[in-house]
Amino acid sequence: MPFERGPYLSVAAFCEQVIEDKSGSLSLIRIVDRLSVTAQGLDAPEEMPASNFNWTFVLALKSGEARGSHEIKVVPELPSGETLPPSILSIHLEGGNRGANLISKFDMPLTMPGVYWFKIYLGGEFLTRMPLEVIYSRIVPPATQF
Repeated sequence: MPFERGPYLSVAAFCEQVIEDKSGSLSLIRIVDRLSVTAQGLDAPEEMPASNFNWTFVLALKSGEARGSHEIKVVPELPSGETLPPSILSIHLEGGNRGANLISKFDMPLTMPGVYWFKIYLGGEFLTRMPLEVIYSRIVPPATQF
C-alpha cells in the first residue's frame, strides 16, 4: 500500500494567501473549496462566462520514511470529466517527523459550473484529490413597463 510509511498528508488546500514564518509554520488565509461566479444585468449570459481561478495551492506533508526530492503532479479535471494538462512541482522530504510545505500559485480558467477535481500524485502514485465547486448565478432585473 503506497504511503503506508510516509509521506503523510497534513494539508491539501486552495487559499487566498499563505503566511509562512521563519520556523516553517503556515497560516492559511481564506481556504476555499467553493466559488461563486455572478453575472448581472439585462444582458447576463445564460451560460457561465469564463472566469479566472488564481489562488494559492498548499500541500503539507510529514516525511515518515520518505526521503529526497519527489515529483508532485496536480491534474485538474473539469466538471465535464475532461482532464487538463498537469502542473508538475517538486517537494524535498528529509525523513522522520520533519515536514515539507509546497506553496504555489495556481491559475486556470473556469469555464463551466460544477465540481472541478484536482488529483494529486506523488512520484506517480495517487495521493489525494481536492474539490472546487463553482456555482454560477445569473441575476436579471425585471423588465420595467411604462
